[in-house]
Amino acid sequence: MHKHTVLLSFLWITFSAEAQIDSRFSGNESVTWQEAIGIYQALAAEHYQDARLTEAGLSDVGKPLHLFVINKGKSGQIEEEHTKPVLFINNGIHPGEPCGIDASIKLARNLLSGEEPYNSLLDSVIVAIIPVYNVGGALNRGCCVRANQNGPEEYGFRGNARNLDLNRDFIKMDSFNAQSFARIYHALRPEVMIDTHTSNGADYQYIMTMIATQPDKAGEEIGAYIRNKMNPALYHTMDERGFGITPYVYTIGRTPDEGIRDYLEIPRYSTGYAALFNTIGYTSETHMLKPFAQRVESTYQFLLSTLEFMHRYASELVSMKRRADEKVTKQKTFDLQWELDTTRWREIPFKGYEAGYKPSEVHGEDRLYYDRGRPVQKKIRYYDRYKATKSVNAPLAYVIPQAWREVISRLQMNNASLYELEKDTVIELSVYYVRDFKSSARVYEGHHLNTVNKLDKVTEEVQLFKGDFIVTLDEQNKRYVVETMEPEGVDSFFSWNFFDSAMQQKEWYSDYVFEDTAARLLEEDDDLQRSFNAAKAADAELARSPGKQLYWIYVHSPFYEGTANRYPVFRVESEAKLNALF
Repeated sequence: MHKHTVLLSFLWITFSAEAQIDSRFSGNESVTWQEAIGIYQALAAEHYQDARLTEAGLSDVGKPLHLFVINKGKSGQIEEEHTKPVLFINNGIHPGEPCGIDASIKLARNLLSGEEPYNSLLDSVIVAIIPVYNVGGALNRGCCVRANQNGPEEYGFRGNARNLDLNRDFIKMDSFNAQSFARIYHALRPEVMIDTHTSNGADYQYIMTMIATQPDKAGEEIGAYIRNKMNPALYHTMDERGFGITPYVYTIGRTPDEGIRDYLEIPRYSTGYAALFNTIGYTSETHMLKPFAQRVESTYQFLLSTLEFMHRYASELVSMKRRADEKVTKQKTFDLQWELDTTRWREIPFKGYEAGYKPSEVHGEDRLYYDRGRPVQKKIRYYDRYKATKSVNAPLAYVIPQAWREVISRLQMNNASLYELEKDTVIELSVYYVRDFKSSARVYEGHHLNTVNKLDKVTEEVQLFKGDFIVTLDEQNKRYVVETMEPEGVDSFFSWNFFDSAMQQKEWYSDYVFEDTAARLLEEDDDLQRSFNAAKAADAELARSPGKQLYWIYVHSPFYEGTANRYPVFRVESEAKLNALF
């Protein structure tokens, strides 16, 4: 058989799959990974002047991660400095929530149909779609693990091939998926990103809720734009189309009646990661109890509504992101942790169902239920303001020894500016000591999380070696570098326990031998004796424990190694020190 005949045969198969998909949008089936890729292959082949499907990296299951880009008249290629805003849509991060997988196919087909109003939208916006992000989870297909979800008949599994929740992996980047995503993201540099999901939790009348980038941590200009312009516009458009939405129902108490709060999408999540680079992010959350066809259609309408907004304000979005990117290069202070401001709220209309309690038929105690026969519309409190609880002044640069290659590779994959030291050197730098921290008792996504309780900053001489890395902070990814390198960052590399081995004391002593040494040290050093007495007076537990007293003397002696609990990333605070390193 000739090559040309093989190609025609392949296209016939994929176009057939595309034709069959129409019934699924209104039914209770979702496409498989293979079908989805076949459809995008067919679209790319038919519309090669406007669209392109590429294998954009690997996934943990060994299959490629695909990216479909529509850039009208550019064969799906994106200029290095694009003048049109990019809408980046990520689907199937949780393949049991496949609404966006099917909705994005519908969006892509309509955009490439040549019909209005779709064709005009492509004059001013570039659309980039990851058809299925969690490929391994999508291939692990079944009917039932999403308990009580109202369709589709089959769907994928939340965990990927390594059983990771990929929406917790954007900073730690344990998966090939996340590493491929970083390359895609930095190539696209999107103005707006949407991650499509399905939610459970409270019951209410809305088919969809949404999480937006939290405005209080998005930067002054972008934050105000999200809160005052883009969010209201999307709510209004969706309401006009009969798919009214509300903020994600993250309840303060057990039910929405007690109020809801903004979801703080920190950098481990897709939109929190995107916010580090001044991208406006949305997480669409359809409700699992609504029919699948309605969930797909509401997701489609949300994608389309966002695209229409971007079309209307295209140049505004591009210039705003460029201003934010430029501003962050000059930014001095960065927030590392936030908490909900419970003193501020606003009332919003909410369409729910009457909630009540009745005896459980399983355990006999009262259980919560929502009565769909009693729909209600009421005003509820919406707590949508956060305040920073921990901030830091950025240094001019960081220095990270080459031994910490897992962290260095992640910085490199996020385009941080790294320069290798050309010779061994000893230099005075700012150094952190983590005097007290708490580790989570249980493993979380392949790690345990650390929380810093006490951090000391000192200036001391540091031995560096040829091949260690200087990380400069003159780039648009400055916020990413600061939030990951500062140990108190909520999703820092320290928080994700990449530096745990540096927190261990390696040398010790034999107590029966050190007893005589400790006595001699106290006898010969009056200052040490006074400090020892003061410490015992201030700490009753120390005063009662001979072992703790001996260790106290050891720690305050010349025999203590000194580098235990030293954070192995150093801060360069002055131009003179930075110049000395180069």
